[in-house]
Amino acid sequence: MTQAKAPVKPAGPKLKTRKPTGVVPWPLILIEGEESSGKTYSAASFSASDKIGQMYWIDLAEGSADEYAAIPGANYLLIEHDGTYRDILEQIEAVYEEAARAAAVGEPPVVLAVDSVSALWRMLTNWTQERARRTKKNAALLAEDPDTAIDITMNLWNDAVERWQRVMHLLQTLPGIAVVLARGKEVSAVDDNGNPIRNRKEWKVSGHKDLGFDVSVWVRMKRDEDPQIIKARSLRMRIERRKPLRVPDFTIEDLVFDRLGCSSQSQPRVMPALSGDRVQPWLTRVAKTTTKDELAAVWRATRPDESGLTRDEAATVQSAITTRLAAIEAPPKSLDQAAADDPAAKLRAAAEREAANGGEAA
Repeated sequence: MTQAKAPVKPAGPKLKTRKPTGVVPWPLILIEGEESSGKTYSAASFSASDKIGQMYWIDLAEGSADEYAAIPGANYLLIEHDGTYRDILEQIEAVYEEAARAAAVGEPPVVLAVDSVSALWRMLTNWTQERARRTKKNAALLAEDPDTAIDITMNLWNDAVERWQRVMHLLQTLPGIAVVLARGKEVSAVDDNGNPIRNRKEWKVSGHKDLGFDVSVWVRMKRDEDPQIIKARSLRMRIERRKPLRVPDFTIEDLVFDRLGCSSQSQPRVMPALSGDRVQPWLTRVAKTTTKDELAAVWRATRPDESGLTRDEAATVQSAITTRLAAIEAPPKSLDQAAADDPAAKLRAAAEREAANGGEAA
């Protein structure tokens, strides 16, 4: 009598490990402080260092990049953009690709300076507020009282934070050195209800609340004091809690190569983007496509045997590709085209022609 074979137990997941390198990664440096405290000067001066490669400069609502190029030895390229988040993000992505190329062939590190991330967060805040004003509920309230307070729902804020985090992740993992400038100042402390606390001050940095967590080094500048290193994620330089390190002759070159210990062996910080599942990064990739060829390439890449996606996950991505293809082949109509197909618009146009003809129908 033939015995039934025991069911074969499916193989479990394999452990994935590697030895840590011990290499000092390239930093994301925050320099914040009062106006005219030397933030922009320090960043522009760093471009003269012979230890770095090309510096790229993104000016966001500050307007000082052209003037500071007159600093002796300053050598940076000013990135042009149209002021939109999409264009700014694409330019940062372009610098990221150039930094990766330079690192791959052993060139000195590319540097990206952003002046300022305060303006970036202010832009995202304004975008959120404008979106909130256009919701049906808030539009009705504003029609009755233009000065009324409006409700900004959490999903709108989440969209702004997601855009902020996309920029931060590129800066955190840049295959080179990132320097971001921000505005900081002393303000009146407030309680949980937003009311000022008498005789109590606190320092406030203009930007998203997680900015201090996102960066690896945090420098504060005041007009009448020596620069202070508030935080450093480093084994070589320890900053004690509530005891910032004062650096009278502060330079970014000294900070990066002497105090932090970066060198030609440094690598970008390894920080894989976290996602709730494996589908979301693919959906983001699909949303960025602009041509049928790009969509076809993504479709081929979603094959489970190549992408690691399950069949259900691949089907979800492929459904998004189909929707995106339809949008590319039949883009939304312009306002003029939409009006031409709108029956109400046609009636209004006929009435206007009739009035222009002295009451006679055209």
